[in-house]
Amino acid sequence: MPLSVVIITLNAAAQLPACLDSVDFADEVLVVDSGSSDGTVELARARGARVIHQDWLGFGPQKQFAVEQAAHDWVLCLDADERVSATLQASIVAALAAPGAKAYRFARCNRFLGRYLRHGEGYPDWSLRLFQRGHGRWSDDAVHEKVVLDPAAGAVATLAGDLMHDSAESIAAYLTKQNCYTSLAAEAAAAAGKRASAVRVVLSPLVRFIKFYVVRRGFLDGLPGFIHVAIGCFNSFAKYAKMREIQLRAAAMGAKR
Repeated sequence: MPLSVVIITLNAAAQLPACLDSVDFADEVLVVDSGSSDGTVELARARGARVIHQDWLGFGPQKQFAVEQAAHDWVLCLDADERVSATLQASIVAALAAPGAKAYRFARCNRFLGRYLRHGEGYPDWSLRLFQRGHGRWSDDAVHEKVVLDPAAGAVATLAGDLMHDSAESIAAYLTKQNCYTSLAAEAAAAAGKRASAVRVVLSPLVRFIKFYVVRRGFLDGLPGFIHVAIGCFNSFAKYAKMREIQLRAAAMGAKR
């Protein structure tokens, strides 16, 4: 079956070439750019990709827009800092030669502080990215967006091979992004009526550390693994602390009425 690879970008000129090289087996590569100023658009076109501009809609809506513009029904959704490994490429080609499912997931291997993490929170990081768009769509979540399948899609199949995630961003940039993500997550949770108890604020980082560093053996990834898990624990604390702040602010406003 013909395949469209869809990639959303913003100032991704440094990461995009390796991504495009890894998907040269696709029938179409579509790049949806939200206003790059670093030559991303020109680079993508020079390498044969079809480029569409779309102002930023949010993670889920932006990816869904890209899916809807694709030329083919089978779509593989990537970020510019991701690369399809040779093993995963072979699995995708074989799956599309005789599709046995409407959607496929595979492991994503995250590079952090110069090391590809193979344990803890960083792996296998299962990602559903290959699907027939008539049976799935991206959620509208402001953060941690995901592909939602309709009931007729059936079971999700698993492919061999890794999607390599190589953001190569600094710790400072990573923390800035995580601060934004925890704010969005806290706002979304509060809007959905969820509440953060004092117990959750205190215990969530500890529970997360035990789960990912001990049970899922994050310690085997050395110092990068420890730092990755530690930041994840702080993110959990920050999200619930921000939810608590939202609750207190809402209570104070209610008391003034």
